[in-house]
Amino acid sequence: MPKISRRLQGLQAKVEEKDYHPLEALALLKETATAKFTEAAEAHIRLGIDPKYTDQQLRTTVALPKGTGQIVRVAVIARGEKVNEASNAGADIVGSEELIDEIQKGRMDFDKLIATPDVMPQVAKLGKLLGPRGLMPSPKGGTVTFDLAGAIAEFKAGKLEFRADRTGIVHVMFGKTTFSPEDLLVNLKALQETIDRNRPSGAKGRYWRTFYVSATMGPSIKIDVTALRDLKLSEAG
Repeated sequence: MPKISRRLQGLQAKVEEKDYHPLEALALLKETATAKFTEAAEAHIRLGIDPKYTDQQLRTTVALPKGTGQIVRVAVIARGEKVNEASNAGADIVGSEELIDEIQKGRMDFDKLIATPDVMPQVAKLGKLLGPRGLMPSPKGGTVTFDLAGAIAEFKAGKLEFRADRTGIVHVMFGKTTFSPEDLLVNLKALQETIDRNRPSGAKGRYWRTFYVSATMGPSIKIDVTALRDLKLSEAG
């Protein structure tokens, strides 16, 4: 077992073994964010799915109403007029075959890669490089599209792509610990609704197993999932 620092031991002592009301949990998350840098607010959700079956996989996007608190660098691979369109829409990096070559040689100075459908046969050869980093464009993730202006705007404003890992757990950053508990709650509610809306067709039995939130370097805080699901967004801010 890795040794737990005295700092983390002290923070863990503040967290009771119970299901917290969402807003109470988020206030505690902020209180336990004591690192020397601005920590992310993270959600770790165990779902009742087995992703080795295709009808039990979860991969989708969520638009966080209060944003992510991060500057998102967007790269676009396109052809012809679409290159100028991407540039005018605020993409940070734009290119065609030459950008594919640069990525093959190791260029990775972006957080999101969007591609138009007509260049996907060429982009496919980047799968081994981009796949493990979660950067491979996909239609499900909203990153394969001809609507470049819309996609660029959404990802820069706080749209995130996420998926359940092979054990059925979803790990998502849903803001920064500098956000107010109310703003974090609005984002967390949007995440919960997205996961409910995209419930895989093969998911049987209890869908929500456990739901924890934490700051990057802080202790896990268990959330009362029923209270979160019953919450009306007007209450959430």
